[in-house]
Amino acid sequence: MYSIIERYMSMLKKEDVFNFAVSKNIFLSNEELNFTYAFIKKNWQDIVKNPNLFEIEKYKNRFSEENFKKVKQLFKEYHQKFGSFL
Repeated sequence: MYSIIERYMSMLKKEDVFNFAVSKNIFLSNEELNFTYAFIKKNWQDIVKNPNLFEIEKYKNRFSEENFKKVKQLFKEYHQKFGSFL
């Protein structure tokens, strides 16, 4: 599973993050999008290795209040849905 994720992440573009967010009704500002993309590219391996250690609250100030609530909920949903596969 890790190699599939690694391959996907190596090809991930900022537009992919934007489109995924929009599909989940999250409309990121340019700053939020830039932060999110850079964060994902830099930290995905650590999060995949141990998602339980990821403290999303640390990044609350990087998003609008509305977007942070949505991002936090989305992370929670995906962690519950796919966490057992990691």
